[in-house]
Amino acid sequence: MKKSYTQLLLGAAFLMATSAIGPGFLTQTAVFTQQLGASFAFVILISILLDIGAQLNIWTILSVSGKKAQELTRQIFPGSGQLLALLIVLGGAAFNIGNLAGCGLGLDVLFGLPGMWGALLSALLAVSLFWSDRFLVWLDRLTRVLGMLMIGLMLYVCFVSAPPLGEVAYRMILPDTIDAKAIITLVGGTVGGYISFAGAHRLIDSGLTGKEALPVVKRSAVSGILLASVMRILLFLAAWGVVARGLVLQDNNPAASVFRLAAGTVGFKLFGIVMWCAAITSVAGSAYTSYSFMTGFHPFIARQKKWIITIFVMLSASVYILIGKPVELLVMAGQVNGFILPFALTLLLLAAYRMRKDGYRHPIYYYIMGALVVLATGWLSIQSLR
Repeated sequence: MKKSYTQLLLGAAFLMATSAIGPGFLTQTAVFTQQLGASFAFVILISILLDIGAQLNIWTILSVSGKKAQELTRQIFPGSGQLLALLIVLGGAAFNIGNLAGCGLGLDVLFGLPGMWGALLSALLAVSLFWSDRFLVWLDRLTRVLGMLMIGLMLYVCFVSAPPLGEVAYRMILPDTIDAKAIITLVGGTVGGYISFAGAHRLIDSGLTGKEALPVVKRSAVSGILLASVMRILLFLAAWGVVARGLVLQDNNPAASVFRLAAGTVGFKLFGIVMWCAAITSVAGSAYTSYSFMTGFHPFIARQKKWIITIFVMLSASVYILIGKPVELLVMAGQVNGFILPFALTLLLLAAYRMRKDGYRHPIYYYIMGALVVLATGWLSIQSLR
């Protein structure tokens, strides 16, 4: 495989993974570890299986069609593509507010910079990325480098936390409790909303489409899920090592508590690095993917990429600065995005069925896997409302 081809596939995988690994990802994992303890391992296992089922279907269908999600789904029912795009953009904006709050928090921990200024400087940095004529290349490099840095630092914190692994292995299979809200929040935060389309749209923009590309596209999709899952597992184990010792995470910043209680002052500084890396890559991923959906609203938007992305990011920063409450927003956004997944995946499965007339036969086991994800996430979404 050519080097540039490999880099493209890695770029798509890391874009999807780092879009998922944002401040909400860190916050949700810490919150649910505090609530569920070792039984959170079961939640992670179920969410990974649902994530893989969703991503394989979405990436496969879009790559074969060569069309972005809103373009393909609007051929199924009139207006469905526009509705999907609207939901994705609104969900992406909600996450982006929390992402920029995370940027501000990370820089505050590292340099003592007020959160408002940290968020604003990070927003300007993210916007500058998209004003480059080679923004896709820089996007790939940013997500790869910072993604590997996050995993490396998280591995160290997990090691010093020294979690009791025996309890985790046992509760992964036989949990004390099964929390529907936790499962749907994790799925929504990993493959819900814009996140599930980030990597697939990246490959489409690079021209990697068609049935002949399916083997490597599938590999890239699974790689993205596994990268995000490794980070989730490491953070959970680090948090469980702290919680198992009877220590309590702070409600206003549970993720930071994990790092501080596990590794002291050094750990707290590492939290600042991980938080900023997670947040800035998610800002870039959210802006890129949300814009890719906005292009279906009007041709004018497609011609004004730089300005539209700039407005999207700066509006998110403004809402954070004026309103705040990022922790509540991040958990809520993950739950809301979990509702988008069954809707979007249902449309794509119907699109795959109609693609038979073009000579493409979607594997029957993919239909089954996709249907199970739709039913499971739909049911869990309803249960989480209770």
